[in-house]
Amino acid sequence: MNRIHPRFFALCQGCVSILVLLTAVLAHAQDYPNKPVRILAPSASGGGFDLVARVLGAKLSEQMGRQFFIENRSGGGTLLGTQTIARAPADGYHIVVGGLSNMALNMGLYKQPGYDPLSDFIPLRLVVSHSYTLVGRNDLPFNTVKEMMSYARAHPGKLNFGTSGPGTGQYILASLMRGLGKLDLELVPYKGAQPVYLDLLGGRVDLFFDNSTTTRTFLESGQLKPFAVSSRERAPDAPQIPTLLETGVIDLEMETWFGLFVPAKTPAAIVDRLRKEIDIAMQSPDVRKKLQQGSGRILQLNTMETEAMLKSEVSKWPRLLRTVGITQE
Repeated sequence: MNRIHPRFFALCQGCVSILVLLTAVLAHAQDYPNKPVRILAPSASGGGFDLVARVLGAKLSEQMGRQFFIENRSGGGTLLGTQTIARAPADGYHIVVGGLSNMALNMGLYKQPGYDPLSDFIPLRLVVSHSYTLVGRNDLPFNTVKEMMSYARAHPGKLNFGTSGPGTGQYILASLMRGLGKLDLELVPYKGAQPVYLDLLGGRVDLFFDNSTTTRTFLESGQLKPFAVSSRERAPDAPQIPTLLETGVIDLEMETWFGLFVPAKTPAAIVDRLRKEIDIAMQSPDVRKKLQQGSGRILQLNTMETEAMLKSEVSKWPRLLRTVGITQE
């Protein structure tokens, strides 16, 4: 009589264990979500992070029959909120809004951000990007970026940029303009964009890079004048404003993008489910309109394209920040 080798039994037991585990994972995914899901915006209410969280959270709640509740957690720029989700259980019930700021720029701004965007997170989908528009006082003695740069070189230290503080897109763009253009410009930090506009209109600040959606009100009312948009293509709601690249005097392009991310090791079945639901949500004209807010560009990227874009941005921005002298804290 042939005896069955003990290793065979061990192999069978291993296979059974794997099957049991897979069955449990699949059952969990099929049952998902069976309780409220948290979407964390790593910022105060208002702004791009909050908008993406609320628009997609409301739609996913409608589609999936469970509440996707929004939590705003600011602190350390976008560090605190992003760190919170990086350390959260990888179970599909903890999602963070990821954007250019917390997933790419922070890698060049901080020596120890407390997370790695590529190894600690899985990108679900990137859904929208926004350009910045360079605006200035109406009484400035120039009307183009080329003329502005010539004026700055002829009058070193005379022009200043309002910024919303280190780490913000406004600060990064002003720093890049100063560094890449080799200009002697003063950067004036503010706590938020609204104080900058008060001083722009009051004649105490010269120039400001801000989210294109926010600048439109001031441009349409004629209170400020535009110089350029930071995106690769002109903004659809202001086609008369050239891009920085089109000016021919500075090689600079930047868009602030947003999407949803989950902690690494979130089960693949749950990741796939969330991606499918986000894709469905993004087909809604109402969702697209709310995310665009006039100047936004809807992103339609598959999983491979999403991962490639994230890797490219994480590599690009820290390197570029170093070239203009922005050092890590």
